[in-house]
Amino acid sequence: MNFLSLSLISRLALATAIGMTPVAVFAQTDGRAVSSEPASATPVPTEAAARADALLARMTRDEKLQLIHGYFPPMAAQTPGAPVADMIPSAGHIPGIPRLGIPTLRESDASLGVANQVEQRKGDVATALPSSLATAATFDPEIAYAGGAMIGSEARAKTFNILLAGGVNLTRDPWNGRNFEYLGEDPLLAGVMAGDHIRGVQSNKIVSTIKHFAFNSQETGRMIMDARLDEASLRESDLLAFQIAIERGNPGSVMCAYNKVNGDWACENDFLLNQVLKRDWKYDGWVMSDWGAVHSTEKAALAGLDQASGQELDRALYFDAPFREALDAGRIPEARLDDMVRRLLVGLIETGVLDAPVVTTPQPIDYARNAEIAQRAAEAGIVLLKNEGGVLPLARTAKRIVLIGGHADVGVLSGGGSSQVRSVGGAPVEIPLTSGAAASFARMTWHASSPLNAIRAVTPDATVTYVDGRDPAAAAAAARAADIAVVFATQWTTEAQDVESLSLPDDQDGLIEAVAAANARTVVVLETGGPVLMPWLEKPPAVIQAWYPGQRGGEAIARILFGEVNPSGRLPITFPASADQAPRPTVPGLAEMKAVDAASASNPGAPQGAVLQPFAVDYVEGSDVGYRWYEREGRKPLFPFGYGLSYTSFAYSNLAVSNTQGLSVAVDVTNSGDRAGAEVAQLYVASADQPRRLAAFARMTLSPGETRRIVLKAEPRILAEYDTALPGWRIAPGDYRITVARDAAEAGLSANVTLSGSIIKP
Repeated sequence: MNFLSLSLISRLALATAIGMTPVAVFAQTDGRAVSSEPASATPVPTEAAARADALLARMTRDEKLQLIHGYFPPMAAQTPGAPVADMIPSAGHIPGIPRLGIPTLRESDASLGVANQVEQRKGDVATALPSSLATAATFDPEIAYAGGAMIGSEARAKTFNILLAGGVNLTRDPWNGRNFEYLGEDPLLAGVMAGDHIRGVQSNKIVSTIKHFAFNSQETGRMIMDARLDEASLRESDLLAFQIAIERGNPGSVMCAYNKVNGDWACENDFLLNQVLKRDWKYDGWVMSDWGAVHSTEKAALAGLDQASGQELDRALYFDAPFREALDAGRIPEARLDDMVRRLLVGLIETGVLDAPVVTTPQPIDYARNAEIAQRAAEAGIVLLKNEGGVLPLARTAKRIVLIGGHADVGVLSGGGSSQVRSVGGAPVEIPLTSGAAASFARMTWHASSPLNAIRAVTPDATVTYVDGRDPAAAAAAARAADIAVVFATQWTTEAQDVESLSLPDDQDGLIEAVAAANARTVVVLETGGPVLMPWLEKPPAVIQAWYPGQRGGEAIARILFGEVNPSGRLPITFPASADQAPRPTVPGLAEMKAVDAASASNPGAPQGAVLQPFAVDYVEGSDVGYRWYEREGRKPLFPFGYGLSYTSFAYSNLAVSNTQGLSVAVDVTNSGDRAGAEVAQLYVASADQPRRLAAFARMTLSPGETRRIVLKAEPRILAEYDTALPGWRIAPGDYRITVARDAAEAGLSANVTLSGSIIKP
């Protein structure tokens, strides 16, 4: 295995509302431009800063140096002096300073629950949330908060005080293997949902990170790729998502990414860390590296990296002895070391870690209660994509129901990598990988939540059977003999490798075609890590997107199918009609990576010389990510961002626009159907030279016939463009088109508004 492959995977191989408040507030009066700083740009509260300084003054130099690098427990034994006896198998360990009340820092992955990927901690299970894309599909910050609060409570009960959660990288490519861990393609939606998820985690007085800062947009070659994008486009897209999330969530730590950004490694990138994060956003917590993402001592420290994580996975222990030597020689100022430690202390103080240390023995966990939280998120995030002829909800009078494929007899699929949770109930199916970058640490894993059992519970008078779907002819015969056929189609994705094709694997397209031809009441349930192509879409009357639905996914799917829950999820990501609609139809670097792997496989004894060379990826879409790209290029996707059907119907009326205290829109939303349901109103803003941009959203539940007037207040930075000459955000004077719609492509209700222009600080 070449070094590239090893450094990419070794860490994981071994371990690991209505009237939504705007994120920043501004006003325009009498034509004058008025701006105000975002909340996060205010200084750290005096008490936290003072406490950090007081602790710092009492620390020895050795104690300071102890806190700026963390051990990777599975490999720590190879580091002389490592406190191995104090470690538990986990992602990271930083020894505490008991005499000063600074606790040992124990770190665990990740955003979907307390991870135990390859069961290092034998028998230790946790509650698994649905994928982050499912949470994003709820468009509900309260659900994001509840999920964060739940997994944070379990982390604390398991003695962890840092959770490596808070994934917020925007989805730029539908094939990214890690899309399921993130919150979609829109900076406002991703930022709001990530911020509330982080707040939830930290409500347990533990630290949540936000990651991966910035532009970890693909997994292929992530250790060597250079993401290239101009500053204004960066600020208007991926960085805006991080900025909003940091303002809302105030994470104790920011994790920098593996890749380069415009020529510099993210973890030694002065622009990202010093200029944007710490200067412009006034962020006062600490920056930790991703595991194996450090490349230097002096450059990284001076560029803003405060802590090297999982140091054994780097080429050298850069923040251990080499840091001390650079400090002694004056190449790194003592003041910089003090700043690094102060930031760590501030993060621990503000999140409550210092004042409420975790106990050192595991505590009881109410897994039954927590499972309800996971199920609620799954139910709210499932998206109804198609429902011709009212096939759904399924009638309880059906006598013969057949489920086909996807291991639906025993469980639901989950994504792979550092977010993999060993869930309550265990894994009824685990399939080892035989090739690929994730082969040494990931397995295709199902959570023990059987759709078959759940559907039998909902329809006790029906005969519900299961066919594995490996033989399309046999599946078609079973479907022909049933009143209803439900095909469970799956696509497994994982950290460390991207999807080579957007088509469903293993000829599941053919299976769906065969079943739909045999039974006119065929429903397709998709368990995927992101968009897939659907050449069969015209055949089955009903399709739902269930994502990776978590450890109660089977129950959630059953309740959606039979109408116990009215589907309300909305797509947080565009589904392309064909792979060539996306900015990059194929994965940059994939062909080269496969060639290197093939050469190594054919000649395993050869010298380690054939290493994939660094490569650049130019992001031609700029800040027009996802649905904005489709509009700009005039491409009609299969399903647009924000799309989702319901078992009821909604109507919008009486649109009114106000521009007196910032741009806001009032509108009446009516449930015009015959059953209760949740609706997501979406406010889009466009100008002559900008496509539609989501500027606000609100989720509400309405009874049949109920009308509610809501106010959507636009996030001002969505209206603006980033002007590097100011520097800052500039809302240009002129005419804007305001639209309230159910998705990014719907005509909706529109009006024109003239803005006089304003400026907002960076």
